[in-house]
Amino acid sequence: MKALAWVRLFMVATLIAVPAGSGAADDEPEMGKQVFDQLKAEREIVASSPLYDTLKPISDEITRVIQPKYPYPIHFYIVHEAQPNAFAAPGGNIYVVDSLFYFVKNREELAGTICHETSHLLNHDSANELRQREQATGRAVLATILLGPHVGTVVAAGIIARLDTLHYSREIEERADLMGSDTCAAANSNPWGLVWLFQDFSSSNLAQPPEILSDHPNDAHRVAALEAHFRANPAKFAAFNRSPASATPLKPPANEAENFLR
Repeated sequence: MKALAWVRLFMVATLIAVPAGSGAADDEPEMGKQVFDQLKAEREIVASSPLYDTLKPISDEITRVIQPKYPYPIHFYIVHEAQPNAFAAPGGNIYVVDSLFYFVKNREELAGTICHETSHLLNHDSANELRQREQATGRAVLATILLGPHVGTVVAAGIIARLDTLHYSREIEERADLMGSDTCAAANSNPWGLVWLFQDFSSSNLAQPPEILSDHPNDAHRVAALEAHFRANPAKFAAFNRSPASATPLKPPANEAENFLR
């Protein structure tokens, strides 16, 4: 199992020990620390890389917009995986996978991904979703106890857990898209980058979609929702060019790509 997927399972397992009534402001830093420690132990965190020179100007612009609205310090880390991805952990850490730098076609697409993830921080989505998954896992375990621990029961229990969380995941991702576009606009980064990103993912041949697309609304729906949001708020978005031809090329160091693109 890939390390990032393992960490997500680790977060769920860890959260089961947290009382169900705990507030996000009480336990998020500890949850985030456990995620960081596990990624570090798995040697997933890239401590030093020229990719940080690409990431820092973008993350700094976005952090200036987001930090006043968020109660914990926001930090960015590059992690190593073959699948282009990014995710926000409870407590303020945002992890950007190194291969994402080589998948996105321009600066605006990378910024759009980060803006999307900062929305999860502002809404405490990762902690809230983990708590919801904790409750679903508890119901699944109860079903296993009641029905018997045979294979069919285990499969049914897993379906119970997934059904309980799927709709919520779609809701929070739609919200993160729209909030992310607002953040990008406030950071003076073209919010159309998020649209271009979804279009690029849709036309790619990735064997497995990245986390930003997994179990979420389909690409066409997300693009339509963003375009409607842009039309409804012309004062905020009308000044930005919708054409990808206007984008700023992103040129990460080629030698870094050789470390993980085979």
